[in-house]
Amino acid sequence: MLTIRMGLSACLAAFLLLQPVAAHAQAEKAVPKSQSDIQLSFAPLVKQTAGAVVNVYAERVVQRLNPFAGDPLFEQFFGQRMPNRTEKQSSLGSGVIVSNNGLVVTNHHVIQGADDIRIALADGREFASEVLLKDESLDLAVLKVSGRDDFPVLPIGDSDAVEVGDLVLAIGNPFGVGQTVTSGIVSALARNQVTPGDFGFFIQTDASINPGNSGGALMNMNGELIGINTAIFSRGGGSNGIGFAIPANLVKVFLAAAEKGDEAFERPYIGARFEPVTSDVAEALGLEAARGALVVGVVEGGPADKAGLKPGEVVTAVNGIEVEHPDALGYRLTTAGLGKEVALTVRSNGVREISIALNTAPETPARDERLLEGRNPFAGLRVANLSPRLAQELRIEAEKTGVVVVDVARGSPGSRLGFRPRDIVVSLNGVAVPSTRAMEDMLDDDPGFWRVEIERDGQRIRQFFR
Repeated sequence: MLTIRMGLSACLAAFLLLQPVAAHAQAEKAVPKSQSDIQLSFAPLVKQTAGAVVNVYAERVVQRLNPFAGDPLFEQFFGQRMPNRTEKQSSLGSGVIVSNNGLVVTNHHVIQGADDIRIALADGREFASEVLLKDESLDLAVLKVSGRDDFPVLPIGDSDAVEVGDLVLAIGNPFGVGQTVTSGIVSALARNQVTPGDFGFFIQTDASINPGNSGGALMNMNGELIGINTAIFSRGGGSNGIGFAIPANLVKVFLAAAEKGDEAFERPYIGARFEPVTSDVAEALGLEAARGALVVGVVEGGPADKAGLKPGEVVTAVNGIEVEHPDALGYRLTTAGLGKEVALTVRSNGVREISIALNTAPETPARDERLLEGRNPFAGLRVANLSPRLAQELRIEAEKTGVVVVDVARGSPGSRLGFRPRDIVVSLNGVAVPSTRAMEDMLDDDPGFWRVEIERDGQRIRQFFR
């Protein structure tokens, strides 16, 4: 583990702790000016807040295949079938209590696949919990703790007020050693390409974050939650001073959806596809830097199309807040909230503003899911009609249409032939496949020879089956 040296950053943090919490947000930042300033401590702030950071124990039952199961020679000698065995696996992470009735925010990967989830407070109390809402792509989950205790709470702050250089504390349970507090600064904002999901807007910090810190708190000097610690860059599994947290403003929106009882987290749909701005595009449009979101596709009749957004234009700000890249645009739209209207600053041959209403993606056409059966290469595939909503759920480009594979039964003919979820069936024997009903009708013909064209991650694949 790395040793943290308490230098000028720690001194400044301690000095800021002297300021009253209510007035601190308006206070100017300053460097320590005396010996007494340097001798101050984080301890009062930690005592005030650490009780709201908990351990999350997730337990899952997994089945281990017996290597001799089904071996007739082995069963002949032992006279019985060799059953597969089950075993329990446990994982440990952290969480943050954000309401006194026991709502806990953590990472999705901490509780993924868990059959039993328990919450342990710093004072030793343990409680069972249930999952209210989870989202793998955002890597967030909200748990509800059983019991009627008046839980300690960490208030949620405004992550948009965070600046590079601000002092922060990270609280969690690294490597399962027990609750641990580390200090550092905000190293960068709006970091993307950190995790393989479709969320890319993280606060970067040099406060030590290690395995087990996931789901824990990144806290400012007002004692407010500004981020949920999520990921690290590391070659050996330990902290190298590059950690990432999900901003608190996204946590607020996600928490509100959980409190409403939503079964899934809905993102705003505007019907456009974006790519990062390259230096060539920036030069052609007269941009000072290669920043913003380049429009590369607009769904006909969608919100962006109706608002007048066109391919080749660059969105540079949302409600006056600068957009660094397409992931930042998605973050700004999501945190603005469904049902709201936002103003996009657009650059092309000039600068203009357009207004777009943020609503959920439409499910048109209806998905009409069907499980394909029979003696054909597609048996075992569950297919559905692509709509903007389903495309959003599957993280497929919004303008795609047709029939998409949503699930593949294990061991089925479709599975053995290599079909995967998110494959779009383009044509069968040279005939376009417009809907799930049409595809089922085509399979009833059973020509005995199949020429299939699918689209997978933007690539066209052609296969021949008998």
